[in-house]
Amino acid sequence: MSQRTLAGLIAVPLVIALLGFVLLKPIPYVVYRPGLTVDVLGENGNKPIIELAGKEYPDTGQLRMVTVSVTSPGTKMHLGELLAAWLDKKAAVYPWSSVYSKGESDTDSRSEGAAEMASSQDIATAIALQETGVKVPQVTTIAGVDKGEPAYGILKAGDIVLSIDGHDASDADAMVKLIRATPAGKSLSMVIKRAGKKQTVTVTPTDHDGVPRIGASVGVGYDLPVDVKVNIDPAIGGPSAGLIFSLAIYDTMTPGSLTGGNRIAGTGEIEPDGSVGAIGGIQQKIAGATRDGAKLFLVPSENCDEAVGAVDAKEHHIRLVKVTTMHDARTSIETWVKNHDATLPTCKAAS
Repeated sequence: MSQRTLAGLIAVPLVIALLGFVLLKPIPYVVYRPGLTVDVLGENGNKPIIELAGKEYPDTGQLRMVTVSVTSPGTKMHLGELLAAWLDKKAAVYPWSSVYSKGESDTDSRSEGAAEMASSQDIATAIALQETGVKVPQVTTIAGVDKGEPAYGILKAGDIVLSIDGHDASDADAMVKLIRATPAGKSLSMVIKRAGKKQTVTVTPTDHDGVPRIGASVGVGYDLPVDVKVNIDPAIGGPSAGLIFSLAIYDTMTPGSLTGGNRIAGTGEIEPDGSVGAIGGIQQKIAGATRDGAKLFLVPSENCDEAVGAVDAKEHHIRLVKVTTMHDARTSIETWVKNHDATLPTCKAAS
């Protein structure tokens, strides 16, 4: 046997082993694909998704929230899967670190998404009410509670904090100062409002590097004058449906049909001032919307440049409308319903 033949016999298994190692080695990337879309004017099971306590005005059209299917933080991606995603025009590949935080688990991601979803629903409701002319006062709320901390099982996300040991805690900064001023181990009496009812709870701070903490994060919420429930699948998380929720709530509580019987989709994080913030996965969301029959798509202004590159927007002639506020979105829909060819703020390719 010649040396060349022997070298080849040795090299081939090594090359095969190396290829196998490369193909099976996990690579820190995340894949975005079009996810499901949900008509929030419809039902979830036997309940309307937008449920109001009082008079409701039905709409025969659709307002579809859009989602992205994202590989979870604990998913091991391999080279073959990533190559397939790179070749898929409707998918996108991002570095793991640009999507998730270091050490973030699947459970952490779901919990964060659920908290963001709950917060977006409250803001969406407040903005919808304000769009009808109703004033909605801001209040201090519990944004989330850490498992194993003193507040866990006592406070819940969405609780409105009214007072602590008799002192006004309706301001978020005031609440934090009152907790920090209480020695660890000394109980606090907190008056909260939950589901519209006042109640008193007791929480005992513990020491965290010399700082008394109860393990709850504080946010700004609203003391809503009407009871609005958003019966969405709890598996759907994140803040990007805020704009569509706000439009659907407005549509449900006002006479007439906002959609004019059309299928409309959109995305955007709703902010407390009514502005619409940028989101991720815009091209995949447009693909999902066109797949499910939408002809008008509301795009946060900051996402416009990326949105015009969506393959499905070009192929299916879906109209991309640029929005900066919920009010902008509402008036654009009303204009488009009257005349599909009307001039609207439009996402255009950068020149």
